[in-house]
Amino acid sequence: MTHSGELKPLALTLLDAQGWDNKMRALVMASKHLPMLEQGQRTETNQVKGCDSDVWLDRVSDDTTGCFMAYSPSKVIRGVLAIILEQTNNLSPEAVATFDFDAFGDELSLSRFLSQSRGNGLRQVIDRIKTLASTQT
Repeated sequence: MTHSGELKPLALTLLDAQGWDNKMRALVMASKHLPMLEQGQRTETNQVKGCDSDVWLDRVSDDTTGCFMAYSPSKVIRGVLAIILEQTNNLSPEAVATFDFDAFGDELSLSRFLSQSRGNGLRQVIDRIKTLASTQT
């Protein structure tokens, strides 16, 4: 279960922001910290299916921890991706498999920023993160 003591800086900034405008600003600012997937890697294979906004996600590290990069044209989605990837990058595949994404999202109230269809897309992103982590060598 995630708790505030384990949160990384982008998540803490969002959590500490007061009021809707400041939270949205923190989310958009977080988008600038997304480990960006290069244009050439935004392929059909790396596209996450089922997202309202286009999202591409891939693992770019072959070592024992995951290093994920992503891209979306939506600043809000890029912000959500940046916060999630900051929290999960460099975790072992086992840690990614047991990471409580639901509790993490609830703690940050991420669903407030997402329509139902975007929330469903986020579920697809999380599934892809877990799949990519589980295939690490």
